[in-house]
Parts: sequence; structure tokens; C-alpha cells
Amino acid sequence: MSDNGSVAAATWEQVELARHPDRPYALDYIHAIFSDFFELHGDRVFGDDHAIIGGPAALDKQTVMVIAQQKGRTTAERAMRNFGMANPEGYRKALRLIRQAERFQFPIVAFVDTSGAFPGAGAEERGIAWAIADNLVALAQARVPIVTLVIGEGGSGGALGIGVGDRLLMMEHSIYSVAMPEACASILWRDIARKVEAADALKLTAADLKGLGLADEIVPEPPGGAHNDYGVATDAAGAALRRHLGALEAIAIDRLVEERYQRYRKIGA
Repeated sequence: MSDNGSVAAATWEQVELARHPDRPYALDYIHAIFSDFFELHGDRVFGDDHAIIGGPAALDKQTVMVIAQQKGRTTAERAMRNFGMANPEGYRKALRLIRQAERFQFPIVAFVDTSGAFPGAGAEERGIAWAIADNLVALAQARVPIVTLVIGEGGSGGALGIGVGDRLLMMEHSIYSVAMPEACASILWRDIARKVEAADALKLTAADLKGLGLADEIVPEPPGGAHNDYGVATDAAGAALRRHLGALEAIAIDRLVEERYQRYRKIGA
């Protein structure tokens, strides 16, 4: 195998690890890191979307607003949570929580884990693109600290809909990209079989994003991946969240919002 082929194969291994069905999901992290999590439901417009969960929780003695994408583990739960792919009402629920966090001055902690927003006809009819765009604006302007942690997959606008923040953390074997490899291969080459090549071209691993200056920290996982020891993975994630939230809270809010704006303005420069 050529050097390029070896690199591409290694990248695809990271994709498979990020998607491992036994990895800890958002609720596993939430229950391990926080106490008194109180889940809020519904977007007050259409209904409740189980692919996105959220509500206030206690991090030590501080209240934070948790927003997360939740995949299902059993067949029934995967169907109920739509494999972590949210509809517009999921993003509108998240928007409601963002605004509540601002009102009560709760820092926001977001757990990203989705292959993308749901691409169905109903989602389009109910304004999926508009809902995600509203969230991008709300998160960019929110006058509270925001820390985002990618725990598995971070795919396309579906991830960005809850993923804009002051700090981006990534679990060691997570991925984050403008599109998932299969979608990229289909769009560029009309050949899903080239997904391994696409994954390498997308530079989607935690190490890639850290090297590009997009990720602020890679959170270590136990040997072989987070699915091998939930306790080690969630402890490392909790320590990283505490550290970054503490640093952000020491920054004046006007400066924090300006730095967030500049952070996204300079991407790709």
C-alpha cells in the first residue's frame, strides 16, 4: 500500500471509531459529568425532537445549559431519536434553550454527535435551513460563554446548528467536517465507494482540526477508544469542560463575544 493509501486507511479507521456503536453518547456524558440535569422538551411551534436534548444541569456548584445531539443505542431508540439527525423543531428547541441560557446567564455546553441534519422532505417543508441559520446567529451573539465538545461525529450544518462557540474540544477519536465522507464522495465523484479517499481529503480528524487551528483541545480517550472505558472518557471530558469554562468566565462578556466573532471570521484566511 502506498503512503497515501496508508494515511487514507488510518483516517478511515478514525471515522469508524467515531461511529462505533458502543461509544458513549451524549446522555452518558451528561449523567457522568453533571448532576440535576432537567430535560426540557418541545420547540413551542411544532413539537418535540428527540434527536436534540437539553436543559439546565449542575456542573459542581454552577448551573449550565446543556444542549446535545443524542443517537439511539437500541433499534427502537435509534428510530425514536432518528439516529441523531434532527428536524427543524430540534434546532428550534435548541434556540429556545440558547435564549433561556442568556436570560438566566447560564454558560452553554454543547455535545455534538450527528452525521448531519435530517434531509427529509418534511424537514425541508418546515424550514430546516432557516432553523439552523437562526441558531448560528443566536450562538454567535449569545452573551454567555459557550464550550462545544464533539464526542463522535460532527457532520455539516447539522453539527453547526448547536456547535458555534468560544472553544471547540474534540474527543480523540471524533471527527468534524463540512460533510460526511459518503456525502462528499457522492457529491464530488458520484461514487460512494470513494468514501475513504473523501475522508482523507476532508481533514476531519481531531488531529487534523487541531493542526488547522480549528480545535482548541483534543480530549484523550482510553486505549482503543472511548467505548472501552466510559469512566476514563467522561472524566477526561469533564476535566476539559471545567478548565475551559473557568477560563472563559474570566473574560469580560463584550470581549468574549468579539473574540468569538473574530474566531469564525478568520477561518480559512
